Amino acid sequence: MVYSFLRVVVRFLLFLINGNAHYLHKERLPKGNYILVGPHRTWFDPIYYALAASPKKFSFMAKKELFQNPIIKWILLHVNAFAVDRSNPGPSAIKTPVKILKKTDLSLIIFPSGTRHSSELKGGALLIAQLTGLPLVPTVYQGPLTFKRLFSRKPVTVDFGEPIYIDRKTKLTAEAQAKIDAQMQTAFDELDKSINPDFKYVDVSKKK
Repeated sequence: MVYSFLRVVVRFLLFLINGNAHYLHKERLPKGNYILVGPHRTWFDPIYYALAASPKKFSFMAKKELFQNPIIKWILLHVNAFAVDRSNPGPSAIKTPVKILKKTDLSLIIFPSGTRHSSELKGGALLIAQLTGLPLVPTVYQGPLTFKRLFSRKPVTVDFGEPIYIDRKTKLTAEAQAKIDAQMQTAFDELDKSINPDFKYVDVSKKK
């Protein structure tokens, strides 16, 4: 109930602020639960991912420090977020999303790079996909990279790729993981090019 209400509120606010969002290839989204994966380019791209894939509802990973603020904690809990210790993830970082995907009707949004300022793919998403038998859906966000720039009303585009399935019998060796990582990265690159052939991501946090 709260999730649906907050989604309506956020959608309305983003429409007022930007009003230029485009969601492509929603027909590629599988029925049932799945795992949205994409490069993490701005703090609000998971919000756009969730709006783009609506009416499907999602759970999210969030760093544990965010749960220290009672107001933010309340919001996070009501949008199905769960805390993860980035410095020492532990088994719960895998067990919690696996349980959510298996026991509820919530899908998962996860960033294989882990942080906004990394392009290195990590194995968590792959392991979750294998343990649940659910597909990874490559997703990219192109648009303003800071909240202030959203007010420029420049286009925001979220594009979905074809699902990637991992055989539950596959051993996630370093070689197998590298192959799937390359498949995901290729999907991200192709989606970016389909939106804008000249697209090149620039990490605004590193600009002086």
